[in-house]
Amino acid sequence: MKPQTGELLGRVIKLVGGDNVIVKCTDGRVRTCRIRGKIKRRMWIRDHDLVLIAPWDFQSDKADIIWRYIAAHADKLEQEGYLNGLK
Repeated sequence: MKPQTGELLGRVIKLVGGDNVIVKCTDGRVRTCRIRGKIKRRMWIRDHDLVLIAPWDFQSDKADIIWRYIAAHADKLEQEGYLNGLK
């Protein structure tokens, strides 16, 4: 699953609590992200995980997490050059 129009990749910096996390995005901004209900109980998100986010239209410093990548997929995205600006 690669980023589509309006989506960004990000690295989880900190779990804030509940369904909120702090994520550093590929555009250089740090956003407060919410784990969508659809994946909240299906995928565990930890520090330093690579995630796919969709920024909110009306509040650009917040976003929804829509996918978490496993290590193998994160390595593939890094080889393809999608992770410029992260580390």
